[in-house]
Amino acid sequence: MRFRFRRYALAVLAGAASTVLLCTSAPAAPPLQPVAASLDAGFLWGVAASGFQSEGHAPDSNWSRYISSSHGYDPLNDSVDFYDRYASDIDLAAGLGVRVFRVGIEWARLQPAPGIWDEQAFHFYDGVIANIVRAGMRPMITLDHWVYPGWAVDRGGWRNPGMVDDWLANMRAVVDHYASANPLWVTVNEPAAYIAQEVGHGAADPGDMLERIAQAHNAIYDYIHQIQPGAQVTSNVGYVAGSEAQVNGALLDRIGNRLDYVGLDYYFAYDPVQSLLGSITRATGSAMPNLPGQNIWDLPLRTEGIYYALQFYSRRFPGKPLYIVENGMPTDNGRPRADGYTRSDHLRDTVYWIQRAKADGMNVMGYNYWSITDNYEWGSYTPRFGLYTVDVLGDPGLTRRPTDAVGTYTQLINEGGVPADYHPTRGPSFCLLIDPPASCLGPVGVP
Repeated sequence: MRFRFRRYALAVLAGAASTVLLCTSAPAAPPLQPVAASLDAGFLWGVAASGFQSEGHAPDSNWSRYISSSHGYDPLNDSVDFYDRYASDIDLAAGLGVRVFRVGIEWARLQPAPGIWDEQAFHFYDGVIANIVRAGMRPMITLDHWVYPGWAVDRGGWRNPGMVDDWLANMRAVVDHYASANPLWVTVNEPAAYIAQEVGHGAADPGDMLERIAQAHNAIYDYIHQIQPGAQVTSNVGYVAGSEAQVNGALLDRIGNRLDYVGLDYYFAYDPVQSLLGSITRATGSAMPNLPGQNIWDLPLRTEGIYYALQFYSRRFPGKPLYIVENGMPTDNGRPRADGYTRSDHLRDTVYWIQRAKADGMNVMGYNYWSITDNYEWGSYTPRFGLYTVDVLGDPGLTRRPTDAVGTYTQLINEGGVPADYHPTRGPSFCLLIDPPASCLGPVGVP
């Protein structure tokens, strides 16, 4: 084991070194043309939320059980209580001028027992969808955002060969109920991360779960198109800079011909140390933790990386529409970031690179900010992503307080993006730290 670990580590380091050589030897690309003055009127600006993370009043599920069995997780309580406050949160989104509001429809809430659906739960989601439409926005409905009912856990969860049939029975009911609202559809949120979470909790076999998620996606895709001709359906992938093909390629090989648009989530740039640890972990089969003190708000933010993410999928699926389903910036309990980056700076810089991608012919159809409010980040309330911040553990009133990015996002939407003469607050980083090898073989500059 020790020899194998050492040999693999050296191989990974050698690969990193070769990428550095690519960075230094590849000819510098000429600067691109100035950013387009604005995104067109059809561009879909949006915000995102999810069911379990925001709603509160949670029924029995895999995640309610994970929380109750873990001493390291924050208690869920009622999260930001979207269940009771959805109308006002939707109004906050409408006030920004967004055209899309992403929500999740929770299987665990709808189906408390096999074959039994809760009409009160449907009534709740009826109100959510109706309010989104009434406010002039289009719903984006996520069918599975990592949560399934406790009774499905008892049947073995994704280890159970019958999970796909159970899953489809519920999701068809959701489609039947909400297709008339003409939503954008997301079948399964970030499947690779979903699999990793389930495997980490001892609740799934990675290969089996991958095959079953692909089967579920393909089947519900076909069903959605039977019920809603002309529907737009995706499964959003969590983009992993420097390793995207390895992380999400197997899934896309199985579902790529059943994607009407490519949904991608982009947050962080390439982290050489974490990539090395991940490679060693896969090679040795060990469960190596993150480095001490490595928190989500410390991971590298390099907004130019979203350009390479869009480029990757514009080449993987030529001409197919691309939608950034999630993007945002975490802070530590709402405190200023140690690197001085503000939420407004990050948002403007990100939109700049989206406009650059559009100017270079990439078919970007929309962008969702994650998230409209802070929420439960899978075990913790410490990471804050919200346009409106909510101190769940310290404020019993769950007051929505606007961050600096509320005015910024409103302005960006009103003006169709950043102006033609905008320069990012941070120029492109050394290519190895963005999304190698693409960021080294085809570097982009700021005019």
